[in-house]
Amino acid sequence: MTTILQFRVVELWFVGTLCLLSVVAVVFLALRRRPAPWPLWATVSVAAGALAAVLFALVATWTGVFGMSLPWQAVAWGAGGLAAIGLGIANFWRARWGRRVVAAVSIVLFLLTTTFGINAYYGLNTTLASVLGIQIHRPITIPTGAHSGEPESHAPLYQRWQAPPDMPAKGEQGTIEIPATQSGFSARLAGFYKPPAALTAHPPRLPLVIMMMGQPGDPDPQYIAKILDAQAEKNNGLAPYVLVVDQLGDASRDPACGDSTMYGNVETYVTKDVVDFARTLPVQQRPRQWIIAGYSNGGGCAFKYAAEHPEIWGNLLSVSGEIAPGSEHPDETIAHVFDGSAAAYDAAKPARILASAGAGAYPDQWALFTAGEHDPDYIDQARQGAAAATAAGWQADSYVVPGAGHVVDALEGGMAEGFARLYPRLGLSAP
Repeated sequence: MTTILQFRVVELWFVGTLCLLSVVAVVFLALRRRPAPWPLWATVSVAAGALAAVLFALVATWTGVFGMSLPWQAVAWGAGGLAAIGLGIANFWRARWGRRVVAAVSIVLFLLTTTFGINAYYGLNTTLASVLGIQIHRPITIPTGAHSGEPESHAPLYQRWQAPPDMPAKGEQGTIEIPATQSGFSARLAGFYKPPAALTAHPPRLPLVIMMMGQPGDPDPQYIAKILDAQAEKNNGLAPYVLVVDQLGDASRDPACGDSTMYGNVETYVTKDVVDFARTLPVQQRPRQWIIAGYSNGGGCAFKYAAEHPEIWGNLLSVSGEIAPGSEHPDETIAHVFDGSAAAYDAAKPARILASAGAGAYPDQWALFTAGEHDPDYIDQARQGAAAATAAGWQADSYVVPGAGHVVDALEGGMAEGFARLYPRLGLSAP
């Protein structure tokens, strides 16, 4: 069962095979030996299906239900799929049972093709397990000894580290359970990444990234691992350890990064339980060596926690991040997370936290806010975030990922730029 769940559903051959089968089914369904009004009825059904997809996209954009406009690629997949389904439904009209069976099977095929086609475009749910919302436990050895091994030094690590010849080319990924000792928060398993340098006989102390993904989404380390493996390859195996933690509890809900009766104590979980666990790892302990990062929903949480806790995190990487937690649905957030208090919601916004922190609250903070070139709403939010952080005394900037939207291209492009800038600051590469 695990092997089936790990099947990669974003591969070109898989999506291409579904498309080819769908084209064959469309040709069969379109060719009927039936006089008028069959051609008219089929045309109307096809047009109605395509129009339904376009109307859905327009309503979704107008209501802001997804927090952004649907990209044209997703709309095109939806329009093509629903048009084909319309043709399948039309084939039930005055048809023999054999054609109706083929039409029913074809409709299922069209649904699968559309679903996996849209999923492949977004590129975030790479396996059948992630599409179904099933998290697979992949045990990994957790390194220990935060206060043992090499002493922590202020000298840049890239000057002190000599990679052994038997060091692996890539890091390791897996899942771990972080005890919710103080929060009681029901979190899913965290993702964990160990870079190549950590897999040697005498690993150095390394920086640490605590990252959160989007909503819906799961704490999958594969995306940041890909970026850091590429950086490690250029820098003698050096990269941070990474904990990809769950700030949702369930992919279908948004706790808006705070403690609440309805969703549980997610803020306490991340800022207390996760941090306490992280301090047991063989990582460098100074805030300058800790990064809090997030994508989309997770980016909003990362911004909030970084603003609240400069004593923990000296660096922030917000990739296509929300300007404030719950900003996609503020009324629902106020009601469910802040007990109906708009004032409490406003006070919890990162920009408000920064503005009220006072002089000297952020002595050595760094931040980068990124967004895709074709994601104008989030470009504006990235620039707002950078401006607020700069005004509070941070070394902050924004970056637009060329050619990207709000999907995996923005995620990978934003992280690649962020860590390219962070490596010298972390002492993992020369300035």
